[in-house]
Order: sequence, then structure tokens, then C-alpha cells
Amino acid sequence: MSGLRIAVVGATGQVGGVLLDLLEQRPFWGGDRIAEVVPFASERSAGKTIRSGLVVQPLTEEGVKGFDLALFSAGGSTSKLWSPRFAAGGAVVIDNSSAWRMHDDVPLVVAEVNPDDLRAHRGIIANPNCSTMQMVVALKPLQDEAGIERLVVSTYQAVSGTGKAAVDELLGQSQAVLRGADVAPAATYAHQIAFNALPHAGSFPPGDDHTDEERKLINETRKILGDQSIRVSPTCVRVPVVNGHSEAVTVETRAPLSPERARELLEAAPGVVVLDDPAAGVYPMAIDADGQDAVYVGRIRRDPGHERGLALFIVADNLRKGAALNAVQLAELVVEQGLLGTHAAGAVPAAA
Repeated sequence: MSGLRIAVVGATGQVGGVLLDLLEQRPFWGGDRIAEVVPFASERSAGKTIRSGLVVQPLTEEGVKGFDLALFSAGGSTSKLWSPRFAAGGAVVIDNSSAWRMHDDVPLVVAEVNPDDLRAHRGIIANPNCSTMQMVVALKPLQDEAGIERLVVSTYQAVSGTGKAAVDELLGQSQAVLRGADVAPAATYAHQIAFNALPHAGSFPPGDDHTDEERKLINETRKILGDQSIRVSPTCVRVPVVNGHSEAVTVETRAPLSPERARELLEAAPGVVVLDDPAAGVYPMAIDADGQDAVYVGRIRRDPGHERGLALFIVADNLRKGAALNAVQLAELVVEQGLLGTHAAGAVPAAA
């Protein structure tokens, strides 16, 4: 199929910029596959010229019609309002926000994990949270081999997951500490993030002792892996890293699975790179994952606390694979599988 019109909503944000990069860089989109890429953003960004001479457009009723694909990274409220309108106008929407992930009639898809779920789309497809995304890519081959009973997850999440203001705050605080100057009061997080670790990634909904980031790990993992019985015990930590999420994951399998066999499975898994020679200092690190497409897995070992337990360390670029890359991969699969325009306008999911 050629001559696709593609909208990128939230094009001036961190993830939006990576989406535009990937549409230029990935071979799939070469030749005459794309007729037009139109960037959308807020009113204050409308009219700005960004890369390749693209002019940012505002979101309007007429302006959202006639697209084949719409890649969203503009926040939940924007997505709830405008995703159904793009879908009703003919586009297949792939959304990075949390707005649609847990809707029963919206597939939540990771390209390497559950691509067949795309066929159930009604115009909107959800991208999972970045921390869930990288974890399930590594877990899928283990689940297929031995099943998963329980996960104990500790995340070490980079500040880029919060946005540019968080990156600026980390860098500004770090410079102040290194100069011996006073550190400005925290604005983005509850406390200073520089030279610190906050056991508080996300926000605490009223009456909940888990953050929304932790709830996402629980609920999204079960939906993507297709097993509501998986028990997930998460603690999400914000760390002073600019980009690249790290996760320590203990997996309790239903059937016995040795570390050696797990390593074999992971080495053969799509999207996974195994770095696992800890004695030689070879293991996944956020600094090496930055700007890369893969999910890196290492420290694969037996959990001494459980006979069917394995411990893993998982790292990925949270802006790239954790958001933009998967969205583009899903767009490629939608095109390849002939799923463009297969939804009726009246069947488009409605926002909750």
C-alpha cells in the first residue's frame, strides 16, 4: 500500500520527536509508502516549522479527517477528546497515553508480544506504559515456555519519562550540587531528584497505597500477556538518570525453568539482546540503552528464595522502545496485515 497520510499528534514533545525520527529512519516507510506526515500540537505550537519543513497544525474538527494513521503522544485528556475523532475520520489511531489501555474494546499491544490482538481494533490501539513495555518483551518467551505465576518488580525509572521539565530539573539540581550552590525547591517531583532515589514514580490516586505507575504494571502486564491470574508486586522508583528505565524482575514460573534455558529463550526472542557476563562487567545499563531499539536483559540467575524463581535485570530506552518505536512498529503491522480502514465509524470506542 502506498501514499499513506500519517498524523503525529504531540509532535513537538519528546516522544513526538522520536516518532518523526523513526518515520524517516525505518526502511519500511521508504519509497512512496508515505504521501504526507502532518504534525499536530497545541495551539501555542501551531504554525511552527519543525524538521524537514513540516508545519505544526492545530487540532480542529476538519483538520483531523482523511488520515490513514494517527500516532498520538499528547497526553490522556487530548487523546480522549481527539482519538475518536481521528478514528471516525478514517484513521487507525495508535495512542501512547493511558487513556485507552484498559478499555475492553481497545487492544493493548506490544509488537513482539501480542500482535494478533491488533485484529480486534475498532479504530484505536493502545501502547502500554514504558515500564510495562520493556518488561513484557522479556517475559513473553518465558511465559510461552513455562507460564508465569508471579512477578516481583522494582523499577528504576529515568526522569525523561516525566517530560522535559523533569530532565531540566535534574540537570539544574545536579549542577547546583556540584557547584556547592543552593538547590532550588523541587517543582516536578515531591523531593530533590539529583543524587537521590524517590520510591514514588507516578502519583498516588486517592485511597491507594500504590502509585498509578505501579497499577499500570499490574493491570497492563495481565492484559498484554492474556492472563489475569498473574500476581504482580511492583515498586516504582524514580532515579537521577536522564533516559533509560531499568527493572529488577523476579519471575516465579508455573513449570520449572532453568537460568540456562531462560537465557537460550531470551537470546532467540525478537527485540531482545542478552548481555549476561556479570563477572566481566557485562550487563544491561541505561547509559548503553539510550537511543537504542532493543530491550536488554542480563543478570539471569536462579532466585534462591523460590525453587521456580528466576531473577532478571531489564533495561530499555523508555522514549524509544518504551513509547515511539512500538507505536511505529504497530503502525507497520497494521499496514502489513491490511488493517487500515477496517473499522466502521459508528464502532469507534467512546471515551470513558
